[in-house]
Amino acid sequence: MADVKRARVWISGRVQGVYFRQNTQREARRRTLRGWVRNLVDGRVEAAFEGEPGAVEAMVAWCRVGPPEAHVEDVVVEWERPEGSPTGFEVVW
Repeated sequence: MADVKRARVWISGRVQGVYFRQNTQREARRRTLRGWVRNLVDGRVEAAFEGEPGAVEAMVAWCRVGPPEAHVEDVVVEWERPEGSPTGFEVVW
């Protein structure tokens, strides 16, 4: 079995109303990652990425910039034990 890594991230700044979740989904799927992304009531975006370590690290790096309309101020990362998330990457509500 290939090495698997999991990261949970919380992104703050101007990250809601700028298609952050949709762009995160597109980027994660492009990297064949599993997981999810959602808006939080406090204005942050939260996401979980699971998959090949290099792809997870690249996704965390992408979150530090985000899509062109976003203004990322901070990204908090927690490395977690892989959960064997279901296939795919989804926007959750």
